[in-house]
Amino acid sequence: MTEPVGTETVTETPDAKSPLPQGLEVAHHVRRQPDQLPIVFEVRDLAAYYGDFRAVREVNLDVRENEITAFIGPSGCGKTTVIRCFNRMNDLILGAHVEGTINYHGVPLYGPGVDPVEVRRRIGMVFQKPNPFPKSVYDNVAYGPRLFGIRKRPHLDEVVESSLHKAALWDEVKDRLKESAMGLSGGQQQRLCIARAIATRPDVVLMDEPCSALDPIATARIEDLMQEIKSEFTIVIVTHNMQQAARVSDATAFFSTAVNTESDRRTGFLVEFDRTETIFSNPSDERTENYITGRFG
Repeated sequence: MTEPVGTETVTETPDAKSPLPQGLEVAHHVRRQPDQLPIVFEVRDLAAYYGDFRAVREVNLDVRENEITAFIGPSGCGKTTVIRCFNRMNDLILGAHVEGTINYHGVPLYGPGVDPVEVRRRIGMVFQKPNPFPKSVYDNVAYGPRLFGIRKRPHLDEVVESSLHKAALWDEVKDRLKESAMGLSGGQQQRLCIARAIATRPDVVLMDEPCSALDPIATARIEDLMQEIKSEFTIVIVTHNMQQAARVSDATAFFSTAVNTESDRRTGFLVEFDRTETIFSNPSDERTENYITGRFG
């Protein structure tokens, strides 16, 4: 299958202001042991704030290339806040800021000269609820490539078809490309959003509870899709569904909350991060075991 975005728009025309590494879209590797896979995100002592409120603290973990990393934990523990730090979405919230370090392929994501727009092109995101644009199926997928300079119709056609194939949606919508995306089912809309996210050929796809609004059949399709595309993309998923994390992920981070006795506000923190099979079969922290077994949370 032809790659959806050519080097003339991705590798050879980077944002000159951004020191992010180039050529990531072709850096795929033969499967190796987890500790041999390149580190995509190196997170050290991360804390995230909304104004004076520290929403999450003490996050230390490594996200490795071409793996699915799951974030689990009770509501309010900072899972979504952390995943939004990975593509600087929290920058859009007034008063939000981070402390600590997030290195992306060795480059500080919050370092001087890093363009947040370029960060979000390389690190795509799929949200909790399907949010297709009120446009045609075709224009939803073509939106990002057009934004980044692809104008010729044959190239756009190639991008759209390739992205819809990768999102396991092409056969269902190939005769409906000019119809409104709002007419698709919820599961189809979420897969369309995944196609839209990968159409710009990102390095990473972040998924914030992508199946929470879907039925079991649609959820299974999204899970199968994640397994199919992780050979091309690094995936980080936030999920409340522990069974889903156990089914699809290679590594799992368990977050919990601590209550500030003075303000009664809760701050999230990372309890444990390890291979998924270890987290679910032999966790090192009793709090993780208590959550996994349903004793709290």
